[in-house]
Amino acid sequence: MSVLVYTESEKGKFKKNALEVASYASAVAKMMGTTVTAVAFNSTDNEILGNYGVSKVLNVKDESLTTFNAGAYAASIAQAVISTDTKVVILSSSTDTKYLAPLLAAKLSAGYAPNVVQAPESTSPFMVKRTAFSNKGFAHTHIDTDIKIIGVSNNAFGAHESKTDITVEEISSTSDENTNNTKSVEIDKVVGKATIADADIVVSAGRGLKGPENWGMIEELADILGAATACSKPVSDLGWRPHGEHVGQTGKPVASNLYIAIGISGAIQHLAGVSASKTKVVINNDPEAPFFKAADYGIVGDAFEVVPQLIEKLKVFKAQNS
Repeated sequence: MSVLVYTESEKGKFKKNALEVASYASAVAKMMGTTVTAVAFNSTDNEILGNYGVSKVLNVKDESLTTFNAGAYAASIAQAVISTDTKVVILSSSTDTKYLAPLLAAKLSAGYAPNVVQAPESTSPFMVKRTAFSNKGFAHTHIDTDIKIIGVSNNAFGAHESKTDITVEEISSTSDENTNNTKSVEIDKVVGKATIADADIVVSAGRGLKGPENWGMIEELADILGAATACSKPVSDLGWRPHGEHVGQTGKPVASNLYIAIGISGAIQHLAGVSASKTKVVINNDPEAPFFKAADYGIVGDAFEVVPQLIEKLKVFKAQNS
């Protein structure tokens, strides 16, 4: 009876959150005195999971599932849970897994606890700590179903190496016309840049930038920091930036190590979506902007003066430390 973890991949390579959830599953398995089995889809670098505590990989080989499909993925993972007599299933908190988790829970009659931020407080009874009320508080949740599903908050537990011997078994999918009844017709992705979901640093800007023509300094700052670029909802609504960069409660959630907000006042919906970030820095010329109350560090000043100076200082710092 192993702990089972779903490890997300793209073009055969595991995403950052795959290593985080594998590490979490390894911690749970040690508490329960068992091992970790991972389910992957069309992955090619399975052995790397052995560095993070995974003993076995069930790699679903099906070219029709190269693109994520919640129904089909849930069917295959459910079958793996049943065949391995798994009682604890670990998922990430990506956009994809938030579609997948309810379907999987329904198939397995399992209890599902999302937004979990640390290893279980106990496994008997099974208690987890998770964020609640848009990250304003914590809930200590008891899962009493036979099968338990845990959704680990992004960047909450981290990736921790714990090397084990690993075996890889290729299996067929269990999808059929009932589970594989949706089709992706187009995928619009940012190419060659850090993504909001995987980035350790996110540089975000709002209407204080006054127009799309001023975004060059935001992109330059992001390039220096190796960061992803993001924006507030009004900016994406105005068409200044792609909707894929909109972060907040109604956009993409951010759980980065560093979140830099430039020219963003800090509406409640925006703050709720970025509150899981570990360190928040705000640059705004309005000292009464709500974001200053939520930020760890704040600079009251004109972004068009502050950001160029910050860029130059970072260039000097990198040159001296390269």
